[in-house]
Amino acid sequence: MWLAPISGGTDVVSAFVGGCPILPVWDGEMQCRWLGAAVNVYNEEGKPVVNEVGELVIEKPMPSMPIYFWNDPDYNWYRESYFSMFPGVWRHGDWALITDRGTVIISGRSDSTIKRKGIRIGTLDIYKVVESLPEVVGSLAVEVKNKLILFVALRPGLQLTEELKRKINDALRGQLGPYYIADYIIQVPDIPMTRNYKKLEVPIKKVLMGWPIDKAVNINAVLNPEAFYAVIEALKPYMDEIMRE
Repeated sequence: MWLAPISGGTDVVSAFVGGCPILPVWDGEMQCRWLGAAVNVYNEEGKPVVNEVGELVIEKPMPSMPIYFWNDPDYNWYRESYFSMFPGVWRHGDWALITDRGTVIISGRSDSTIKRKGIRIGTLDIYKVVESLPEVVGSLAVEVKNKLILFVALRPGLQLTEELKRKINDALRGQLGPYYIADYIIQVPDIPMTRNYKKLEVPIKKVLMGWPIDKAVNINAVLNPEAFYAVIEALKPYMDEIMRE
């Protein structure tokens, strides 16, 4: 069977990597970089790497790329979003790996990756642990100021007790290690998601870092806006403590 997942972005109305009917299929890998997309992977020094996880970049313009944002006359928001890490090179915000046979593995959003004691982990690894608990129906994790903040939506009728917090952190400690226990566990009614069912990790992180809400998120692209505002409201009692060095 020809399995052909793709990866790209709604902002470019396109995909960067995906399937090709004349190439072999490798388990867990996308077959190739697509025509018209100058895809590469850079390390933290901005050097192309092979067989190593790094930042997915687009080295040359694509016709469908945005050239500016509305209400951003000086291009500051635009440059910050795509060109702040590698000047002149589009950084898409995904962790990726290009193998020596040309296939591509997408590991998740680089700007929502959790880094603890110098060790990176994808938020998906945290969700697998937390959402395996019978009390939890959804979760969202962000890291700010070296603090891991975990939002949890619980089954109807349940409240987040100290006992349940310990149970969640015990599971994280046991399955991922002591670095990945949450500094804050906060109950919310629902987990905010985009209309493509991606958790709003990055917008929540931006709000925590002081971005105004209208700059941090396009609320029209949110599947459940009330959940986003509920998370912001739930954060308020903890904001000063979280942002304190």
